[in-house]
Amino acid sequence: MEHIYMDHAATTPMDKRVAEAMTPIFVDVFGNPSSVHSFGRTARQYLDGARRTMARSIHADEKEIIFTSGGTEADNLAIIGTALANRHKGNHVITTVQEHHASLHAAQYLEKEGFDVTYLPVDEKGIVSLDKLKDALTDETIVVSIMFVNNETGMIQPVEAIGKLLNDHQAYFHTDAVQAFGLLDINVKQAGIDLLTVSAHKINGPKGIGFLYAADGVSMQTLQFGGEQERKRRPGTENVPAVVGFQKAVELAMENKTERCQTYWRYKEQFIEKLANNGVKFTVNGDLEKSIASIVNISFPGTNVETLLTNFDLDGLAASSGSACTAGSVEPSHVLAAMFGDGDERTTNSIRFSFGLFNTDENVPEAADRVANIVQRLTGGRRQNR
Repeated sequence: MEHIYMDHAATTPMDKRVAEAMTPIFVDVFGNPSSVHSFGRTARQYLDGARRTMARSIHADEKEIIFTSGGTEADNLAIIGTALANRHKGNHVITTVQEHHASLHAAQYLEKEGFDVTYLPVDEKGIVSLDKLKDALTDETIVVSIMFVNNETGMIQPVEAIGKLLNDHQAYFHTDAVQAFGLLDINVKQAGIDLLTVSAHKINGPKGIGFLYAADGVSMQTLQFGGEQERKRRPGTENVPAVVGFQKAVELAMENKTERCQTYWRYKEQFIEKLANNGVKFTVNGDLEKSIASIVNISFPGTNVETLLTNFDLDGLAASSGSACTAGSVEPSHVLAAMFGDGDERTTNSIRFSFGLFNTDENVPEAADRVANIVQRLTGGRRQNR
């Protein structure tokens, strides 16, 4: 039985070319980039080259790129670090109820520190309202953090419109672009983005490395203490092999962005069409026309997440859900609860399927067939039109 991986939004397989780029660095480039001797200067050259690549990918300046251990650290640094550094300007932070927990928990920490945090709702399509954001803004608002693409539903948020809205406001605009980077065109200057988060393992790079773009002039307090690396914003000896792997992954993502988008859209359409042809009763959560190519979130009435994922795994299919399974009970997805309300069955019967390099035109329809067979078995073998 062929195992089929459809959980690329959780993590992606490392591209072999990324591993090949990293391998010699582990052995031959062992100097500390902060050292002034030749070994350190060699490491610094690789670090600086990678930083330029990251900057070009989002139309930023290389001095605005901060290497981190991944998306979570970058989100924390952007939200907490910027809020703490700008508290003299105000005490208000705005985010949304459907953010990744790396952002949500950062906002909740700020609340414990005495900040006033507004959690904006989203509509049934999973899109934040510009009017509600405008109404929530005050003279005290110092940070607005709204993700670029939702990690569970794939819904693309109106980032450029938000940036334009904040153009004449003191608040810094942060967006978690972990799911967007590599598939959507991102120009931080044009979009009015002050802070942006990216993670390597979402684009077929190594785990444990990411970057935070922080526009020149953004006042941000460091959250760690040590050396003066990353222009005093993130101490600690840089992980040069991972940075080089990240660089290669970014280069490949930029070179193949259009092709990957087209391919993943084809996979998504094939998958949905195959489910429908199999007579499975399902609904797509969100608006396909406003979603990213790589993610689709599907509700299967009469089922539950835990049973679905267990059966998928037994049948060699890897997918996931925003619902957390703990001691046999299922905690509803906070993203779907934000869209549909607490208690809606879609919060506990929906699965995220996400496409990437491990998928083909052959295994995507096969995956849909396996899903259909499992859903029909769990719902008593009923075959229904969508």
